Amino acid sequence: MANSTKEKLQEVGTRIAENVGNAADWVKEKTGVGPGRAEGSDAGIAGIRQHMDVIASCGKKVGSVDKVEGAAIKLTRDSCSDGQHHFLPTSMVDHVDRHVHLNKNSEEAMKWATTDASTCGACG
Repeated sequence: MANSTKEKLQEVGTRIAENVGNAADWVKEKTGVGPGRAEGSDAGIAGIRQHMDVIASCGKKVGSVDKVEGAAIKLTRDSCSDGQHHFLPTSMVDHVDRHVHLNKNSEEAMKWATTDASTCGACG
């Protein structure tokens, strides 16, 4: 009888440990707190977070995310050479992991960048 109780307690302990791990993963996914997504995984537009690097298809960093406004990614002022916010359409996003990866090279992306979020949806 003692062995049966001990086995049941071990099983319960294992289940609790698994559920704690699942809960921690859920919190990381929903809040963005914790380690970044693994390379190659795609969080989609909803996975874009403040201060993420925005990387063009050629591998060049074109800015850092301030926030997403509607259908546009607002880049931080200090990541833009002219000190102004620039906007890129979310349609340029190829995938999101630890960075926002664009489907355009840096020249194409900056050609379509605008300082007005309301006109950004028409580009890209």
